[in-house]
Amino acid sequence: MRTRKTRTAAAITVIGLAATGCGGTAGGGGGGGTGDTVTISIPSDPGTLSPMNTSVSIAVAMNKYAYDPLVNIAPDGKVISGLAEKWSATPKSAEFVLRDGVTCQDGSKLTASDVAAMFNHVADPKNAAALIGLAVPPMAKAEADDATRTITLSLENPAPFLLQMAALMPIPCKKGMGDPKALARTTDGTGPYRLERAVPGDQYTYVRRDGYAWGPGGATGAELPAKVVFKVVANESTAANLLLAGQLDVAEVNGPDRQRLDAAKIASQAPMLPLGELLFNEGKGHPTADFAVRHALVGAVDLKQIGSVATGGLGKPATNLGEVAPTPCTGDTVTGNVPPHDPAKAAASLTEAGWTKTGGVWTKDGKPLTITVPFPGTKGPRVTSAMELMARQWTDFGAKVTTKPMQHSTLDAILASDAWDIIWLPIAVQLPDQLIPFFDGAAPPKGQNFGHVDNPDYRRLTAKAAAKPGQEGCPDWEAANAALVKRLDVLTFVTAPKPIYYKGVEFRLEGDSVIPTSLRKTAR
Repeated sequence: MRTRKTRTAAAITVIGLAATGCGGTAGGGGGGGTGDTVTISIPSDPGTLSPMNTSVSIAVAMNKYAYDPLVNIAPDGKVISGLAEKWSATPKSAEFVLRDGVTCQDGSKLTASDVAAMFNHVADPKNAAALIGLAVPPMAKAEADDATRTITLSLENPAPFLLQMAALMPIPCKKGMGDPKALARTTDGTGPYRLERAVPGDQYTYVRRDGYAWGPGGATGAELPAKVVFKVVANESTAANLLLAGQLDVAEVNGPDRQRLDAAKIASQAPMLPLGELLFNEGKGHPTADFAVRHALVGAVDLKQIGSVATGGLGKPATNLGEVAPTPCTGDTVTGNVPPHDPAKAAASLTEAGWTKTGGVWTKDGKPLTITVPFPGTKGPRVTSAMELMARQWTDFGAKVTTKPMQHSTLDAILASDAWDIIWLPIAVQLPDQLIPFFDGAAPPKGQNFGHVDNPDYRRLTAKAAAKPGQEGCPDWEAANAALVKRLDVLTFVTAPKPIYYKGVEFRLEGDSVIPTSLRKTAR
């Protein structure tokens, strides 16, 4: 087994499109905020903002305002400039030349050594950084030449999407690298904004920097709002009210409050993103370590019905494990690989595996079939209703079910505790090799293989795929993902539109988050 020692991070909800490319334009009039300030609601506190120690989707989106990557990825998948003005790559190496004149928020100059330090920190398993295997391969080595502003990255094993991975690496400056823990509530980067004030559980205020001119494709900060405030608004109805009252500029609203916003002609965009995804804990002592149990629990629930409830009937069947555009491999790895809804057949498979149904509950060796299922409590009332429906169907089938809503700030602790059997946790990545840390290698606390998955077919096929450049390996990447689905190491069943409403602003989206350099205030 390949060792991939990484931190137990909430990297799955996650990785939410950390590249800062250029998406579709959104604009709307009559907005809120005050003066030259844009206020964006977030459903929960992001937890730590340290770019080395988080890959939670909210934190990733916020960090884009303060930190830049070396390169960016455009919607068509092309690599465009960022901190680097030149770049080249092979599957086992890459070279980047920094733009001249890039400065940190304190006015100091960013050096090639600063960038190399970040790559070496993340790539070293001893540091247990959240982005290892996601933005840089384990054990990669970075060298710097400050005179030529050049960073050279070399790998032990091939990484066919090395440039795309580099686009997911936010680069802190020297001071921040010297004290990573301090970056939990402060910033030290080269991005268009700096964090001025952090009030956990309430709001985070970012202030525009002067002289910024090295954004995606050379974007500048000249027309950006003076301030961007991320305000924690846990209740969707409250967020909708604040948006209608002009006290918010941007808000994600998934539930029935959408009807009020649509009736008021509030503009919106709704990118399709993963929503329904279950990870199974196959660690020792968990009933879901048994394939027969996983197979039965999947067959016992009506995934089509549950997906419809979770998305308000607006969802589409999932066809991959969470790879989102611009992803290089687009094949369907789900259809035909998931057991159909058939409670009778599910019961028969449990009986064959030695389980007995007594008093309406399945038991084996005197122990009832008991499962604990955390789910994202920040995804709105529809997901909560869908989770209740799934729990009811499992209970009717004969399992004892406990559900637990999660917040972004509690996800780390829940995953690290191992106190779950099935977890509803959508994955969002751009590259197929970014899934490897979640389904191969070390389990928590040394790694991100949260479900203790040991799938030989997946390991063999990913190794085969990684040896091929770029899209040439897609058939093998897709076969590897299909092997996970067939074995029910993971189950993905529905994608959903993620409605983002806005007034008085315009912007472009990268996935479900605003591209900072595209943000503009408009006339009210």
